[in-house]
Amino acid sequence: MLWFEMNGKDSDVVVSSRVRLARNLADYPFGDRLNEPSAKEIIEKVKGVFDGKDDYKFTDFASLDKISRSAEAARHKVSPEFAASDSPRALIESDSKNTYIMVLEEDHIRIQSVKPGFALEEALDAAFEADGMIDSALRVAYDEKLGYLTHCPTNLGTGMRASVMMFLPALTYAGGMRSLQNGLGKIGLTIRGMDGEGSNADGCLYQISNQVTLGTSEDEIVSKLSKIVENIEEQERTLRKKLKEDARFEDRVMRAYGTMLYATLIDTNELTKLYADVRLGVSLGLIENVTTRQLDEMLVCGMSGVLMSEAENVRTPAQRDRARADMIRKKLAK
Repeated sequence: MLWFEMNGKDSDVVVSSRVRLARNLADYPFGDRLNEPSAKEIIEKVKGVFDGKDDYKFTDFASLDKISRSAEAARHKVSPEFAASDSPRALIESDSKNTYIMVLEEDHIRIQSVKPGFALEEALDAAFEADGMIDSALRVAYDEKLGYLTHCPTNLGTGMRASVMMFLPALTYAGGMRSLQNGLGKIGLTIRGMDGEGSNADGCLYQISNQVTLGTSEDEIVSKLSKIVENIEEQERTLRKKLKEDARFEDRVMRAYGTMLYATLIDTNELTKLYADVRLGVSLGLIENVTTRQLDEMLVCGMSGVLMSEAENVRTPAQRDRARADMIRKKLAK
């Protein structure tokens, strides 16, 4: 099962947890200096590590059409940049472990594990498992002083980015995000939108992650981030209690829920707004018989790439808007 199809700890506020490890193979150039024959060699070497191991599946990502690539990015298996590239690259994945390995993204290897809810330690363990398999079979670029050598200097050291996707509607509505952003920056953390750097916080979803990778251990990074997440959770829940007492907010939630139940056309922008209001309403007990997991699944499945990958007759914006509304009604009916 994919991360958005499962329940997780503290999922009313923490939608998912991710750990990403950047690795490169020794004896091969980084980035644009890597030629196509060498790129294909790297793909074959990494593929060989996972051949016949557990339920890891190999996909020649460059052979996929643009719709399929976009769908995998929407499911958070790969980055948007990886999905958009036409250069040689591959995806090695294990849905049961929620581990996805991008071969030839910015670095030669990007290992990422995505878990539902607040589960940074579990994500770290899963990423380490794949990393250990690679490290025991291939020569990874490593320096005693600098740690893991990476394409971007900001990833030197552990090469690790730990992040949580947080649902923060109350803080957003209260105007508290700028203050939070400034505070996080002072302690070496950063906050971005749903799809990472340069993206908007659609659906009141924010990625919070470490900025510092050099001079600290993986466990220290996870521990520091976990403590901050717990603090943000407390702030968000306190503000939510105040919203619940506002009759205008309850009306807003129920109007959004009614639109989900009966609308026949819903575009992506409207979906993210409805998602935020209805998910908060569910978390506060204003809406029954709907779970946050169902809503997370609706959000992912409502992305254009996913809709088009699952139906051949969904191509135009109007067709996508109708298919999106149909999908939402069907999931709510269950």
